[in-house]
Amino acid sequence: MSQTKQYTTWESLPDTLTASHIAQFLGISRKTVYELFKLNIEHGGIPNFDIGASKRVEKADLAMWINNQKQKKAQAM
Repeated sequence: MSQTKQYTTWESLPDTLTASHIAQFLGISRKTVYELFKLNIEHGGIPNFDIGASKRVEKADLAMWINNQKQKKAQAM
């Protein structure tokens, strides 16, 4: 019986992330992650790059995106 690795902490995430990693970590659907991939970065999209037909995100870029989202929220208050 194989066990699916849980990505619930920052340290558990690999350096290069898939939509599944991000969805599990953020507690959102993969569909939502792919929608965020499609958005322009200036409009809240997650920075990503292609490997063939797959999308990937560097862990550092996800950290930057999360911080940007937090800053936008703080500025809106």
